Amino acid sequence: MSAPSSASRSPRKTRDTLAPDPAHEAGGFDPHLPNVDYGVLDGLIGYAIRRAQIRLYEDFVRSLAPWNITPPRFSALVLISHNPDLKLTDLARIMGIARSGAVLLVDALEEMKLVARRPAANDRRAFSLVLTAAGRKTLAEATEAVCEHDARMSQRLSPEQRNTLFELLSQLCTAAPS
Repeated sequence: MSAPSSASRSPRKTRDTLAPDPAHEAGGFDPHLPNVDYGVLDGLIGYAIRRAQIRLYEDFVRSLAPWNITPPRFSALVLISHNPDLKLTDLARIMGIARSGAVLLVDALEEMKLVARRPAANDRRAFSLVLTAAGRKTLAEATEAVCEHDARMSQRLSPEQRNTLFELLSQLCTAAPS
């Protein structure tokens, strides 16, 4: 099949028409496009956090792609590894997700052979979650990749700025709802 002639190709979109920037296509989300008036959004803390979160998420996913580990999967693996006898309902509560979401998450980790359900020691109706040998190995490798990701994404911050950011985000998390 031959390539279409230049006359039949659609015109190339430029940056001014909000087409994806080739420089950012590999990097994903561009948090602030030129020639766009963001209005009140530029002054909103939540909007700034969300833009940063998208960038962090994209890099996280790329960093852990070799293991098919998503942020919720990584969080679950860490929590399970550090909390013996953790039950599925506890995992859901800790992660702030519905029990049904935790079931799907644990089912995926179990299918990946990273987590196993074992009878709970003090509750015959429940199961405790444990990492398998493959889960421990994968978590160690993924943790190294996550630490590299975190260092890369925060490299523009001084240690003091990084600490301040943690403190400020913690304050936002504990702010009383209105």
